[in-house]
Amino acid sequence: MKNTHSILLFVVIIIFSSCNSEKGTEYKLFYLGGQSNMDGYGYVADLPDDLSGTYENTWIFHGNTMPDDTVTDGKGVWTLLRPGHGAGFSSDGLSNTYSNRFGVELTFAGKMKELNPGSDIAILKYSRGGTSIDEEAAGNSGSWDPDYKNGEGINQYDHFLAAVENAMNIKDIDSDGFNDKLMPAGIIWMQGESDADVTEEIAQRYYKNLNELMQLIRQALGDENLPVVIGRISDSGNDSSGMVWKHGDIVREAQHQFAEDDPNAAIVTSTDSYNYSDPWHYDSNGFIDLGTRFAITLDSLKKK
Repeated sequence: MKNTHSILLFVVIIIFSSCNSEKGTEYKLFYLGGQSNMDGYGYVADLPDDLSGTYENTWIFHGNTMPDDTVTDGKGVWTLLRPGHGAGFSSDGLSNTYSNRFGVELTFAGKMKELNPGSDIAILKYSRGGTSIDEEAAGNSGSWDPDYKNGEGINQYDHFLAAVENAMNIKDIDSDGFNDKLMPAGIIWMQGESDADVTEEIAQRYYKNLNELMQLIRQALGDENLPVVIGRISDSGNDSSGMVWKHGDIVREAQHQFAEDDPNAAIVTSTDSYNYSDPWHYDSNGFIDLGTRFAITLDSLKKK
């Protein structure tokens, strides 16, 4: 069962945390996941100078993505955060191939460090464009359904678990000779468009699916009360019918319901104000703002 796999990962995290040297660095670990607007479609060329360099003392493990029904992947390496972790990024577990795109990770990390002076930040990113939670909406992109093919298939949830395990297996993430301590501090989730694009029945299941998946991701990261901030899906209206996501309002309502029902969850709604670079993705300024909003909202949630 995949639920058992999550619990085993929890044990792995606890073991690695408890074995760390006292001379190592303690990092606040944040997970960034979802579909293409988490991948990031901002253009690196559009970044202002203060966002275009390498971020000191801020590390990222960006897990490689693969389609459903392939051998589990999630390969990556811990590197200092820099632009290029957007759509088109890949890793073979030894080195990264950076793209000309960026996502929310840059301004999220920058704002989080500003809000928590003296804290060291680590980001685990695993997302895949076009993915749904619901298996029936997966198409060719994939799904996050933990019970995919009655628990017998391999999908995005499995690739995510592999990314967690791969990241946690590296004890000295900053390569300074001392084992580090990764302390899970929050989940950022930007997804739901694909679940809003098929049938009303699938969209109606989004609340249940989101709630179940967030609980399991919390388990995999070792804290069942880990703060979760989700980004509300929005619609460019750039479609012949007027709306890109046929049942977007149902998913948006489910996202709000999740944030209201879960005492350790919140929602970012600024997405409605963003411009788009195509019918599906925010423009560069949108991703710059969204990362900042995620950090502010998560920090406020943690301090409740």
